[in-house]
Amino acid sequence: MKHTRGLVWLALGLTLAFTLPGCVREVKDTHPDQVLTKRKALFKQMNRALEPIGLVANERNPYNRQEFVGYVDELQKLSGNPWAFFTADGNYPPTRAKPAVWSQAAEFEAAQQQYQAVVAQLAQAAQAGDLEKIKPAVVDVTSSCKSCHKKFRFD
Repeated sequence: MKHTRGLVWLALGLTLAFTLPGCVREVKDTHPDQVLTKRKALFKQMNRALEPIGLVANERNPYNRQEFVGYVDELQKLSGNPWAFFTADGNYPPTRAKPAVWSQAAEFEAAQQQYQAVVAQLAQAAQAGDLEKIKPAVVDVTSSCKSCHKKFRFD
């Protein structure tokens, strides 16, 4: 009886998992320039570069210098790009940006500059190839991300 009940719950869970996402409608980006869509895409690209960097720094993936430098170079190329899409009229649903992005513009710009600076430091460490210098540089990058998210982004 317990086994059958467990299978029923499993079936119900799987059914909900596959049907509920179809019921939730994502709010469309209605801005004529689609600034939200563009900045979201850039942040996703940045995250795709940062994930393997973090896995190496946390010793969850092996260190391959050439591959690692490639990810860092990609992150550095992207690090200045999303900020242009935080336009004065870019605070509309479904944004996750807090109003502080616009009301505290100088602080937001300082956070951007700090992020780009720590990414540049990571790039220098990656070029040198010393994993013991790379690890704290990765921590600085992720700390910069977290700090900015805490102040300027709704979770």
